[in-house]
Amino acid sequence: MSRRKKIFSCGHKGYGQVCHRCANEAERDRILQHDRVREEKRQQKQEWDSTFAQDPINLKNLPTHVVVKARVIIAGLQSNKNYREYGGKRLRHNRWIISIPVTRNYRMICHDCGNLLLPYAVLSHEDYNVDKPGG
Repeated sequence: MSRRKKIFSCGHKGYGQVCHRCANEAERDRILQHDRVREEKRQQKQEWDSTFAQDPINLKNLPTHVVVKARVIIAGLQSNKNYREYGGKRLRHNRWIISIPVTRNYRMICHDCGNLLLPYAVLSHEDYNVDKPGG
């Protein structure tokens, strides 16, 4: 009893339920697409990481939304906006240090140098409360 080759809807001939030739091509295309997406993500991450070189303070270990908001605040301070526009306050124990809320859980610490504010660090609320800056 010999088996006869079947003609699949794609036009290929073979045995079985599916055309293995087309299935292999589809799998190869899926892998190539996955590789392209992975390479694109890697490139985006490299571009994101390269932006940290321009920051006046280290923002690398912070969540993305905190980094974006901190950069907005830094840009505003560099263009001579008042720290109070961002909800900033002077510390009671050291009036030369200003704390600006970045998000609910993060604070930016700045030093008042007379006519300009120098960003010093962005701290989590927990780190900020445990180790009072400038104290």
